[in-house]
Amino acid sequence: MTNDQSPAAGCVLCMQPGGEVLWGDGFARVVLVGDADHPGFCRVILNAHAKEMTDLSEADRAKVMRIVYTVEGLLREFLAPAKINLASFGNVVPHLHWHVIPRFADDPHFPNSVWSAKARENARPVPAGFNRSLRQRLDQLLTAGS
Repeated sequence: MTNDQSPAAGCVLCMQPGGEVLWGDGFARVVLVGDADHPGFCRVILNAHAKEMTDLSEADRAKVMRIVYTVEGLLREFLAPAKINLASFGNVVPHLHWHVIPRFADDPHFPNSVWSAKARENARPVPAGFNRSLRQRLDQLLTAGS
């Protein structure tokens, strides 16, 4: 990394996990956001404070994206969504993190952004054992590949 890795004052993602931690290795963590309207919504959060992907070395950028792609693949496997949305904004929280959001044709905002006005009140539940299964598979795929 090309930036200071110490926590930034006032940065919520430096000070808090950002959701239920499903996996982590010291470099990054995968959290389940706990959004009732979008079950399965995860974030991949860099542990060190960096604002942009270009603040990272090429190897670290590849490592972050490997984690993002692994989360995406597992969400597709477990939930069979109509689409996965990937986003890295940081306008509100300028700490490098990726949103990995399974989308369904009947979710409250589909086909619009999850941050748009609701189109309906439906929210499907995740399958029984989803959190445990996702945690186990993340550990198998990411820890073994570290």
